[in-house]
Amino acid sequence: MDSTHDLITVFGGIFALLAVASLIGAGLKWRLSPAAPHPVIDNLNTRIKAWWAMILLIGAAIWAGKGGVIALFAFISFQSLREFISLTHTRLGDHRALLWVFFVFLPLQYALIAIDWYGLFAILIPVYGFLLLPISSSLGADTTRFLERAAKVQWGLMICVYCLSHVPALLTLDIPGYAGRNALLVVFLVLTVQSSDVFQYVWGKLLGRHRLSPAISPSKTVEGLVGGVLSSTAVGAALWWITPFTPLQAGLIALVVNIMGFFGGFVLSAIKRDRGVKDWGAMIEGHGGMLDRVDSISFSAPIFFHIVRYWWV
Repeated sequence: MDSTHDLITVFGGIFALLAVASLIGAGLKWRLSPAAPHPVIDNLNTRIKAWWAMILLIGAAIWAGKGGVIALFAFISFQSLREFISLTHTRLGDHRALLWVFFVFLPLQYALIAIDWYGLFAILIPVYGFLLLPISSSLGADTTRFLERAAKVQWGLMICVYCLSHVPALLTLDIPGYAGRNALLVVFLVLTVQSSDVFQYVWGKLLGRHRLSPAISPSKTVEGLVGGVLSSTAVGAALWWITPFTPLQAGLIALVVNIMGFFGGFVLSAIKRDRGVKDWGAMIEGHGGMLDRVDSISFSAPIFFHIVRYWWV
């Protein structure tokens, strides 16, 4: 069965929700603060506008086919990696390793997905990258904070390239009775995980009383986390019809990826606090940098990919 009808249905629903959200945001602005800034309402409207742009971009990439999705996530990986490296301490001796990271391992990882070479795609970065990058740095003959510097470069490559590349890798899976519909798995993953971020924000604003970890993420609350994960799990269960899973299976998988998505954001928030910054960048208005937007996907994508792969393949 072709996925075009389902994609139109899903994106039509998303656009309808965004239209309603835009009307609500405009109404709140007009009623409560028409002439003066309002931090909460202005932030909400900025986020909604950013979501319009992001959904349109993702939709265009999916309609362009496998090449479009690979190109989009290769760009996301490049931008995320650039943000990560920009906030970490590197020295002249690391420049050779950084050239390998940006111009060899990143494009090669996505090229392997394009040609469906799973055997090498799965080990290129965690094996060859982790061995070759320190070797390259050591040739710079700079031992100052060498272990720390090598670990940062490896960690950035792992999070920003290896983990995120598992999203387009979903298109390579051969699932019985699901041919031609793999793009819907990308939609399922992105919608489920990203809706968790939205619901955590909403529930946190409405009911948040108990801060989860003020030192790492001052805005996150226990109520926001529980409400967000449960709400987005319900979204995942409701989207079962675009997956090869039953409603119960889709809900359980959504629960797992949402929990992993939360910890992705939590871990990268800890790194930001260590670096003394609030956001990874300012590329996406209302959301910070690219890595701020995809931090949850970076942890959830590999888990989702391998759940699907070992379940069906």
